[in-house]
Amino acid sequence: MAPTASARSLARFERRIRRRLGVQLALDRTAASLPAILQIVVGVIASYSIAFYALGHTSPLLAITVVISSLGFARDARPRRVLESAVGILVGVALSEVLLLGIGRGLWQMALTLLVTLVVARLVTSSNAFAIAAGVQSMLVLVLPTAPGGVFNRSIDAAVGGVIALAVTALVPRDPRRIAGRDARRLLSTLTESLGTLVTGLRDGDEGAASLSITRLRRTQSLVDDWSSSLESAIAIARISPFLRRHLAELRHQARVLAGMDLAARHLRVIARRASFLVRDGRSRPEIANLLARVNQDVVLLGESIDRPDAAAAAARDLADIATTLDPAELIPDAAVTDSVLVLLVRPLVVDLLVAAGRDEDQARALLPVLSG
Repeated sequence: MAPTASARSLARFERRIRRRLGVQLALDRTAASLPAILQIVVGVIASYSIAFYALGHTSPLLAITVVISSLGFARDARPRRVLESAVGILVGVALSEVLLLGIGRGLWQMALTLLVTLVVARLVTSSNAFAIAAGVQSMLVLVLPTAPGGVFNRSIDAAVGGVIALAVTALVPRDPRRIAGRDARRLLSTLTESLGTLVTGLRDGDEGAASLSITRLRRTQSLVDDWSSSLESAIAIARISPFLRRHLAELRHQARVLAGMDLAARHLRVIARRASFLVRDGRSRPEIANLLARVNQDVVLLGESIDRPDAAAAAARDLADIATTLDPAELIPDAAVTDSVLVLLVRPLVVDLLVAAGRDEDQARALLPVLSG
């Protein structure tokens, strides 16, 4: 049966939307990569200039490739990762040059050189990237003609590239705070949306809303991992960058919020599963819904504290007030055991959020009421 005109029109509309989304994603990806592109270009020009003009190396290929390989476009731009990659390349180059002097070129020499390089690389470190970088560069040394001025010129070029890659990491950073802030907002947005849906499910006795909350919360672990990676990178770069060192305090505040949100997401997944089971009876649970709605407001405040630190104090005050109410017998008298258990599950959630807001864990636990008989 031939598709109707309306179906064809809808199909064309969907194709246009997909194309537009694809173009927008490409533009966003390119914009996000511009700091890394600038960093790589600056590093390559500096490394080549030193090797070519200052050291007189006529073909400083490795000075260029080491910079590009070490910096790359990876989310993890920590100096340690850059150093690891640069050292891996230098090890591969130096080993292959030593073996080239001893056994010359050829097919079996290539196999032996690659074997030795990879074995040594795996002995030195567990990093896969280190071993691969060493192996690739060792093969370049064997395949390319010997550079004028001696075999070990290439080791010198590799060392120059590694030093420049580290210097560029510190002096031309990739705005790691912006990346970490973006990852923080993505996680916090997902958490607040999930909590909002869960509140709706409890208030209306809606199993569908509670189930949707579970689905959204399942996405949080990858968001936590992204934020953790970008934040670790930002802190590591800020420690060595004269331009970013002043931001270390706010980045450490982010780390505290991240730790709390990681634990909170785990607790919320348990709470959402329990709530989804409870609301199958279609009954409204306004007390628990109101409790989680207040918690959600404080999650929003903690998210705002990434850019506005005073918001954390406001969140801590309200969370402390919530903590003192978390006795099921007082909050929902005569409630079923299943409902009381849900309130009990909120207790560790509130403690973790208090710690994220800057409170001491023992002090936060002390705010919880002693449970009634």
